[in-house]
Amino acid sequence: MTAVIAAAGLVCPAGLGLAESAAGARARLAVLREIDWCDRRFERFIAGVVPDEGLPALAPGLAAAPLQAREARMLRLAHVALADLHAGLPADLPAPPLFLGLPEHHTTQPIDTERFLKLLASQAGACFDPALSIAAPRGRAGGLMALSQAVARIEAGQAGMILVGGLDSLVDLYVLGALDRAGRIRGETVSDGFSPAEGAAFLLVAEASVARSHGLPILARIAAAGSGFEPGHLYADEPYLGDGLAATVSTCLDAAGLSAPLQTVYCSFNGERYWAREFGVTRIRNAAAFADEARMEHPAECFGDLGAAHGTALAALACHGLAGGYRPGPALVYASSDRGDRAAVILERST
Repeated sequence: MTAVIAAAGLVCPAGLGLAESAAGARARLAVLREIDWCDRRFERFIAGVVPDEGLPALAPGLAAAPLQAREARMLRLAHVALADLHAGLPADLPAPPLFLGLPEHHTTQPIDTERFLKLLASQAGACFDPALSIAAPRGRAGGLMALSQAVARIEAGQAGMILVGGLDSLVDLYVLGALDRAGRIRGETVSDGFSPAEGAAFLLVAEASVARSHGLPILARIAAAGSGFEPGHLYADEPYLGDGLAATVSTCLDAAGLSAPLQTVYCSFNGERYWAREFGVTRIRNAAAFADEARMEHPAECFGDLGAAHGTALAALACHGLAGGYRPGPALVYASSDRGDRAAVILERST
């Protein structure tokens, strides 16, 4: 069986849909701006924010619900990304299960994953089956970890289609304050930091014959997907050795059996030096698998760090580039979470 990506949707500070976001990222259009909230030095945070006027209101049944402000924002972001994914798809498409990556950095109260899935179903409509869906708070890598699980289920014949997603908003006063106290938010006095942002991204993963039977396009073929863990992560006491991502990518490369070297890399660099050092280890240990002039794509420089939406956003952008013919394949897409999770997928152009 062959797992493919049949549709993708994305909302981020660069656009209210995948096509617009991809155009902004391709043009290296910087959309980061000052917001009203200030850091501990009374300087305004610079962040990537989705325009509020581009988001739908909360569903009537949720308007009076006891939601965290961040939860409400994430529901509205997800609504737009799901609508973008389903635009042009058959109206009678069965509602698949959703495997969802959620934030690893919490406010005063962690998000209840089961409750959030029910809220999302109320907000976005019957586009996925809540009873069969799962969510986990795993950060940047969460969406690609979910993708790896979806591919395993599809290749085992346990599902024909699975919706995979990730969403987050780091533009939350509590989250910003915590990251600022840790010295991680880029500003006038912090160069080794990142710009926080928000977004939502979803992928429709399907077995190739199932996609064709529903008349769905094939944006990219999934050659391999996998996940791992870095013991020496940002919040660990263990020394950083680079084993987590390097081993994850090696496993994917072995499973993919590529006939050509990797031509494009979509990475979750966000401006912190740690992540560039991590990829350096991965590149050295897997040097033979990369083309000499492999292209590096790190769109966080344009729209900021999307948190738990980042991995699936990178995969959506990679699909758009491969299907549109402006990014060469095979493409490696990977994302690294702050607390150790690592995940990667290798995508090829559909033939």
